[in-house]
Amino acid sequence: MNIYGALASFAVIVAFLTLTPGLDTALILRTSLLAGRRPAWAVVLGIQLGTLLWGLLAAAGLSALLTASQVAYEVLRWAGVAYLIWIGGRMLWHSRTSGADDAVPPDPADAGWGRAFRRGLLTNLLNPKVGAFYVAVLPQFMPRGVPHAVMGVLLAGVHVCEVLVWSAVLIGFTGVVRGWLRRPSVKRALDRLTGLIVIGFGLRLAMQQS
Repeated sequence: MNIYGALASFAVIVAFLTLTPGLDTALILRTSLLAGRRPAWAVVLGIQLGTLLWGLLAAAGLSALLTASQVAYEVLRWAGVAYLIWIGGRMLWHSRTSGADDAVPPDPADAGWGRAFRRGLLTNLLNPKVGAFYVAVLPQFMPRGVPHAVMGVLLAGVHVCEVLVWSAVLIGFTGVVRGWLRRPSVKRALDRLTGLIVIGFGLRLAMQQS
């Protein structure tokens, strides 16, 4: 397999992964609806920086530690569980403390570009399943004669490009329906739904085994 064939084959695989609804999709939609496009793109860019880092680490062999060391994997897994339950609980608390008849104030965690970027980055980096995916899949797309670190970044770059296109579709869609979805009652319901989804992902991560 040459470099172009490897990139094309990998693109097909991650396209299906990108279109599958998951935690990243929930966070992007919620941030776009409640805080606007700029924070939503900050979340997207944070997630994609995490993807690039996982690709580089997997190609360099560093994230293989997650599969070789049970302790390292468990530490990262439980850090991810705690983080997801924390941000999900924050969403639920924010929806609960907003008045029934008043406009719902934005969550401070969504308001700033830097905070939104960190939320996306940490959500990605603290998910050991992302690292495990790259460790398992990337070696199959490593042509001979190409430096692994370079190829890892190229493959992760393909993943990032596809996610950026899909994120643009999601954020564009929310721009069309934002007027209705920004009603206080709808915003509270969205916060609760997303909070439950995020906590659900955290609990699922807690129950999964390496």
